[in-house]
Amino acid sequence: MKYLSAIFQFALAMTFLAMPLQAQNAFTPAEPMDADSAAYLRALPSAASGPQTPEMRREAYRRARLLTQPDLPQVYQIKEYQVPGPKGPITVRLYRGAGSSLEAPLPVLVFFHGGGWLVGNLDTHDWICRSIANKTDAAVVSVEYRLAPENPFPAAYEDAVAATRWVVANAATLHLDPEHVSVGGDSAGGNLAAATALALRNEGATHLRSQILIYPAVDLSLSGDYYGRFTKDVILTDDAMRDYIEKYVPYAALRKDWRVSPLLAPSLQSLPPATFILAGYDPLCAEGEAYAARLQKEGVPATVKLYPGQMHGFLSNARILPKAYQAINEIADALKKSAE
Repeated sequence: MKYLSAIFQFALAMTFLAMPLQAQNAFTPAEPMDADSAAYLRALPSAASGPQTPEMRREAYRRARLLTQPDLPQVYQIKEYQVPGPKGPITVRLYRGAGSSLEAPLPVLVFFHGGGWLVGNLDTHDWICRSIANKTDAAVVSVEYRLAPENPFPAAYEDAVAATRWVVANAATLHLDPEHVSVGGDSAGGNLAAATALALRNEGATHLRSQILIYPAVDLSLSGDYYGRFTKDVILTDDAMRDYIEKYVPYAALRKDWRVSPLLAPSLQSLPPATFILAGYDPLCAEGEAYAARLQKEGVPATVKLYPGQMHGFLSNARILPKAYQAINEIADALKKSAE
């Protein structure tokens, strides 16, 4: 990180183009920021001023991921499918880990990418999905759900639930095990995973094995005391989070709906065991801890893996934030345990 090439600095600048401007910080975590995260922040130029269209933000995010993701590991198989959705086809990408085969049905993680419900796609989280598939010798199905603001809530939620139902219904054809289906995702994707788990629990037909919630957004109502801590000098600030929420759920009255705020669901009982990957320098850390605590209180096993010196999004930037590899291993361990 000491010497960054011009092209790498450009990619880091692209990351900030995808985020709103930031204000003054009012909170410092108990532990200092890890050296690699601090170096990453120092390398970032000031955020660009002026309006950024959703398309500009998506392209900026995509270009940044090309250089902050490591080289893509080889997997046994990758195949894309068009899944029937409520408003048209949903593209999903099936990964089979390098140590797997087509001879036996595999456990599967249905994965929803992050990006504030606004940016991100199958390619921006390609390394994460490949790495999880390889570490577990299992399958990952990554879902390209509809994005806001063109498609506000409930579009992404409906696509997430529909894609998960499809994976379960077509497990035999896909050489997957319908009794070993988990859901997971990072940030906005963690929100969709938690909401999907609630929806399937309510339906009663599908029993998920686990939830992998990577720095999830679980209370979009802004009614808790989670904000006011991170307003500058981090990748995701309070203001940026508010901007994403306003674009995904423009009607404030809907933000207490459990489908966007799983933490506010009437009951969390009978949900699948959850593993949380949280970052200390992240406005979503406190609500992630609150969700884990409430799950535990209502009898659901919940394990929190806290990375106190890391920032939101570190899993997507493993080339420069290598603790992402440790997080991948912990996710793989949780999935292997759920498949026992």
